Formats: sequence, C-alpha cells, structure tokens
Amino acid sequence: MTGERRVAMISDAAGYVGPSLARLLAPRHDLVVGDPEDGLVADLEASGAAVAVAEDARDLSRPNVIERLVTLAIERFGRLDAAVAFTGRIVVGRFLRSTVDDLRDALVGCVEAPYQFLRGVVPVMVERGGGQILVFTSAAGARPTPGAPLYSSARAAANMLVRNVADEVVGRNVQVNAIGTNFMDFPGFLRANRAEEPEGRARVEAMVPMGRLGTMDELAHMALPFVDGTSRFTTGQFVGFAGGWV
Repeated sequence: MTGERRVAMISDAAGYVGPSLARLLAPRHDLVVGDPEDGLVADLEASGAAVAVAEDARDLSRPNVIERLVTLAIERFGRLDAAVAFTGRIVVGRFLRSTVDDLRDALVGCVEAPYQFLRGVVPVMVERGGGQILVFTSAAGARPTPGAPLYSSARAAANMLVRNVADEVVGRNVQVNAIGTNFMDFPGFLRANRAEEPEGRARVEAMVPMGRLGTMDELAHMALPFVDGTSRFTTGQFVGFAGGWV
C-alpha cells in the first residue's frame, strides 16, 4: 500500500468495544464513527485521525442507518477499507416460556441488523476491489445456551450468515469474519446476567473456565488484525472470545 491513510467505519462507538477499537485504529486510519462516547472524537483526532460522526446510528436494523454511514465515509473520505459492527439484542428466558414476539425480537437484533450491515458495506467493497468486514456476534451462537435458547439460535444464524457472505465474495478480495463473545465486562452483559453486584459477578465468573470476565481492551486487540490491513489471508471465520467457554 501507499502512504494513504486507510478508512475504517465503526457503527457503534458509544460503548462496548467500539471506543477501544477506534483508539487502536486511529494512528493509521481515518474513521467514521456512530454515536461516539464523550471525549472519543478528541482522543482520535489527537492520535492523528480525521473523524466523521454519524448520529443516531446504533440500531442497524433500522432502515437507512447503514446507508447513512457508508455515504458519510464515501463523501468525506472517498473510500472505505474496513467496517465493524456490533449487533444483537439479548433475549433471555426458557424456551417453554417464550413467545413468538420474543423470537422476533431476537431475530431483529441478532440477524436482521447484521444482514442490513453486510448488505450495505459488502457491495461498496466489492466495487472498490477489496476491504475487511468484521461483525461482532456472540459465542452463544456456537453452543446450546441454557436460559437463552432464542438468542443462541439467532446468533448461530448470524455466524452462518457471515460465513456464507464471505464465501460469496472471497474471490473479490473482501474479507468477512465474525468474533463471538461471551462473559464480557460491560454494562449490558452485567445487567442481563444480574451480575452488577459482587455476589452476582462471582456467580457468573464461576461459569467461565478462565474464572473472570473479558475486558474491552482485550477484545479490541483481538479484533484489530481483522480490520487494520495487516492480516489479509483469512475470511469466513467465526472466532470465539469467551474465556474458554467455546
């Protein structure tokens, strides 16, 4: 590559791994970020990145959200080299107590949202002749998950969607991969698992083979080679990031 800066899109920079990954990318990438957390843009610009911000962009299942992000990237920077999305709606409860509305909630958050994301970014990268796409899914999609059967099933569908899309565009120099997480130290997981207090956290950590929760910085470093242009010989992969649970 030339000295031209790469351009990466992070659809959700309000929380989860978005801010940590953006900070790792900033020295070599200009960035399109959705709904950045307070102070993030200043941090990224201090690291040398030009930053374009999209507001109200976290829910990728909504019509035209990904189109706005892609358009912003092309209009501001004229290119898009990498795109990252975290999608999903945690739906818990036993199957025998579930409803079809619970299933629909899981499918919208866990399947429809990544579909919309992929449908928006893949054609742009195919036309350009290359790119890297990373979808954060869940390790729950890799094994039966007691207490979250609908969520687990929907996440499995998303993981297979990533693999199928990767297979379709592998000859077009576009990489599509997924990282599936579980037992991560962030507010959404803690709330969903009643682990906000020490007793609840200890209960959850006892389920993890490594005996602790994963951090956002760890996850960001794991994700970086999938989007920073340094590793271009893997696609169609689902990688579990769950402390040995998968």
